Amino acid sequence: MHIFIKNKKLYINDYKVKCAIGKRGIKKKRKEGDLITPKGKFKIKYILYRKDRVPNLQSKLKKIKIHKNMGWCDDPKSSFYNKLIKFPFNFNAEKLYKKDNTYDIILVLSFNSNPIKIGKGSAIFIHVAKNDYSHTLGCIAVSKKHLKKICKIVNEKSIVDIS
Repeated sequence: MHIFIKNKKLYINDYKVKCAIGKRGIKKKRKEGDLITPKGKFKIKYILYRKDRVPNLQSKLKKIKIHKNMGWCDDPKSSFYNKLIKFPFNFNAEKLYKKDNTYDIILVLSFNSNPIKIGKGSAIFIHVAKNDYSHTLGCIAVSKKHLKKICKIVNEKSIVDIS
């Protein structure tokens, strides 16, 4: 199962949907905070989700419920760089439990994960898009309805091909 991301569109089987990408487009990612969606092929490691907002998420992939104390470390000075963390935390990290719905469902991609290169970039997700499909910080974002459908289709062999 391949998912293709190209020209602000996500393709999976015969299914094509609009998506948001990083402000600076799809390119070779150079560093943390460069607003680039990384070019390449990635696996989906697992799904993070808000059970209070998505009670019956169906997927063959491993699912982890997002709790109020969860975050993702984006601080190159931390040994937990580009990893799931729990607050309180002594380094910079993005909160995953958000007021808006953008992190109601998150597909965690294998970007910069094996091995992790400090400062190359962290947290490339497929998550829920804002209503206006405004740019992301480097992630891919689609509507919540489409993301639920994608979760049903993907499995541990699925590849996300960003070009």
